Parts: sequence; structure tokens; C-alpha cells
Amino acid sequence: MPRITIIETGLVSSKNRELHGSYPQMFEHMIGAADATVTFNTVSIPAGEPLPDVEGLEAILITGSAAGVYDGFEWIAPLEEFVRTAHDKKLPMVGVCFGHQLIAQALGGTARKSEKGWGIGRHVYDVVPHNGLIEGTRIALACSHQDQVITPPAGARTILSSDFTPHAGLLYAGGSTFSVQPHPEFSVGYALACCEVVRSKGHAPDSVVTSAQASLAEPLESTRLGGAITRFLTRSA
Repeated sequence: MPRITIIETGLVSSKNRELHGSYPQMFEHMIGAADATVTFNTVSIPAGEPLPDVEGLEAILITGSAAGVYDGFEWIAPLEEFVRTAHDKKLPMVGVCFGHQLIAQALGGTARKSEKGWGIGRHVYDVVPHNGLIEGTRIALACSHQDQVITPPAGARTILSSDFTPHAGLLYAGGSTFSVQPHPEFSVGYALACCEVVRSKGHAPDSVVTSAQASLAEPLESTRLGGAITRFLTRSA
């Protein structure tokens, strides 16, 4: 059975965790729907758990977080080194949102707060043809971020993009590492909850939040990206 190690880098609030689950639980649900044979191990950085030895792992998934990759938290540099080691060993690895930005930074790219402000709600991304991972020409997904990858690492190919997020999906040199800015693991309910968090903290104008909430009445295509991520992480199992 393929085994995926989830690196939890951020916590869902206790209220929303009761309603929607933790980030690892969201990913387990997403991946389990695509492949019921997958098993999981979670390493929680917020709980103070140490990063595992890459040698013993089969595949890695790095979650989202409220942290920025440019923040001075003491766990970010070791996680970057962990990413570089896994990448060098061609271990299947995926990062989502913060994980996307962290992998890009660790491998030589740049991520920072975007002057475009917060991206929330349902965004539609262009899919680069013949990318080998995601089918179709466009895909609609939930997102919740202000930080973005501004400059991808050398050798990384952008395979998902939008006007708001030009580098929304990256396939890295060597083909064993893949990362995305949007959240295929989010339910509509949790995406709406993220909109409310942005509103309550005053991060974005009310009109932006209202428009984002309305956008989530349209269908998300999370299953398509969730399936692609699952295949990517389990293909060598």
C-alpha cells in the first residue's frame, strides 16, 4: 500500500476543525476518494514534532499555513533543507499553498506578499497543454492566499496560471516535485469559512469578500486536481 507522509505546517481554528477537519484530514479525504489503498502518516510542525528522515519515506505532501515563507520561524530553514534533500533523492513530493511557496523558495525561487492583495473564493486557472499531470484546458479551484510565487526556480515549468496567480502550479526539474497555489482539498464550506476569516480580519475590502463568496456557488473541479496529485504521489509505489 502506498504511504504518504503529510507535513502539517499550519492549524485550522478549533471551530473550523470541528466543522471541516484539519488540513491533514482534508488531504486524507481528498486522496482517499481517488485511491482507497493509500495510507498516511502525519508530522505536525505546530505540535513540535521533528521532521522525519527522508530515507524512510515513500511520498511527501506539505500543507498550507497562515505563516509566510519569509517569516523568521525557526522551523522554516530545516523544512527547506528537508525539501531539498527529498527533491535531490527524487522522492515524490507535493506542496499546496504555503507548501507551494516553501518548495519554490527552497529550490531557488522567490515567494512574497503580492501587491494584488488576497485571492479568495473560486478562481479559474489555465492548464498548460500536454503537461502530463492535469487534463483539460482550464480548472476551477478554491484559493485563499495573499502570498505568491513570484519567480519560479530554474528548471521549474509553470503548468497552472491565471492573471491573478501567474505561477499557480509548478512542475520542478527532475519531475518528482509538483506544487500548486490553490486548494483542491478545500470543501466549499471551508472555502466560505476562509472568506469569513479574511473579512473578520479586514484583510480585503468587503466587496472582494462578497464577490468571492458568490463565486463559490459555481462548481469546483477539485476532484480533477486531487486525482492528479494522488497519481503523482503514488506512481512509484
